[in-house]
Amino acid sequence: MRSLYAEGTGWLYRLSPRIKLLTLAAFSAGLFLTRDPLILSLAVILAVLILWQAHLGLRGTLSRLRPVFLTIALIAAFSVLLIPFMDATITLLRLSALTLLATAITASVNISQFMDEITYALRPLEKLGLANAADVGLAVGLVVRFVPEIISRYHTLSDAHRARGSRVRLTSILVPLVIMTLKDADAIADAIDARGFRGQTSLKQKGDAP
Repeated sequence: MRSLYAEGTGWLYRLSPRIKLLTLAAFSAGLFLTRDPLILSLAVILAVLILWQAHLGLRGTLSRLRPVFLTIALIAAFSVLLIPFMDATITLLRLSALTLLATAITASVNISQFMDEITYALRPLEKLGLANAADVGLAVGLVVRFVPEIISRYHTLSDAHRARGSRVRLTSILVPLVIMTLKDADAIADAIDARGFRGQTSLKQKGDAP
């Protein structure tokens, strides 16, 4: 399976994953606390500089940003038609800055680190009996891990349709894409159960109980 993580040795990679994820959360909140186009433009520039530190290369950066920025472009286009131009500009700047920084963070935080941080953040809920932190961290990590794989499968199916001279339609691709994804999910679930990853925290707690 493909991953959004990219190997690197720069200062961005040496930062604690917790610091990077907390910074992303604070940065995201800050973007929506201001409507100043100048501040938002500076946020975009800052995000670009941080992303540059990931050293993904032009091709790697564009491959990661292209699908998201196509969506942002569509949102911006509809915003221009439905709301005032300044509001549409603010929306575009916010989404662009958030996407650029999120791309840098996902490139420098691997899945294991991401799952560990999710698990750590949910430990208070686990103590209250509201969640199993390890299971939630595993679930979130698998969702993030599957995103690039699903996109890759979609492109593979699209290319296969074009090679046969067929028109690429979502209705003709969706069913095989869902089937392939569910097969992968079943295989991964079987591997997780075989290794006893799920429920480890609960079992440990039961073993420690008097």
